[in-house]
Amino acid sequence: MEKTLLQSIAENAVFVAEFIAIVVALVLVSYLMEKMAIKRSGSRERVLHTRKVAVCGMFAAIAAVLMILEMPVPFAPPFCGLDLSELPVLVGTFAFGPVAGVLIEFCKVVLKILFKPSSTAFVGELANFVIGCSYLLPASAVYLLHKTRKNAVIAVLTGTICMTVFGTAFNAIYLIPKFAQMFGMPMEAIIAMGTEINPAIQSVTSLVVLAIAPLNLLKGGLISLIIMLIYKKISPILKEGMKRTGK
Repeated sequence: MEKTLLQSIAENAVFVAEFIAIVVALVLVSYLMEKMAIKRSGSRERVLHTRKVAVCGMFAAIAAVLMILEMPVPFAPPFCGLDLSELPVLVGTFAFGPVAGVLIEFCKVVLKILFKPSSTAFVGELANFVIGCSYLLPASAVYLLHKTRKNAVIAVLTGTICMTVFGTAFNAIYLIPKFAQMFGMPMEAIIAMGTEINPAIQSVTSLVVLAIAPLNLLKGGLISLIIMLIYKKISPILKEGMKRTGK
């Protein structure tokens, strides 16, 4: 029993270290992206300032609520749900840059855990954070080039494709095996949960291709559609607020 407990503690410690390392890496990537964009534009705007931090907190709170309101989908097992929490995150990213987006994404996950404890040993929260970043960072990189409506369409389509491809691979290589490890659940049992939904799911590969990929595609598509409908209506308000700060 002692050995099992020690193993569990060690596994949790490793997972936390991996989570922190991923967060730090994504913050660094977003920081480099934004610094390059600022340098290219000749702007003197800081990557973060007081107003950005305050607005990031507001977006994170909204995103956390949307993350809690996760909905099941008929083609995926119960541990895979659909939420639209990336909607406020992407609005914040387009308005304030990729660093703000990653911070909103991270704060969203932290707030969600505080409001509603994890039911997936925090693997689901890590998945939401990383796969969310795989949507917002490519979208932000494209949008930073030219902040036009046409480029925004290209940005969200790029983000959706990247999230679908990356999310599918990341689930197969890391997330699903980690979920099995943290829960002490045989991989066969996880695959069986998918088989109950779709008899064609007989392996990890078919699970991610037939369940995870369509889920990410649906999520990205819905968020992209909503963003295109609302972003231009609220962006002038956000940018006017930025001008009043003198930044």
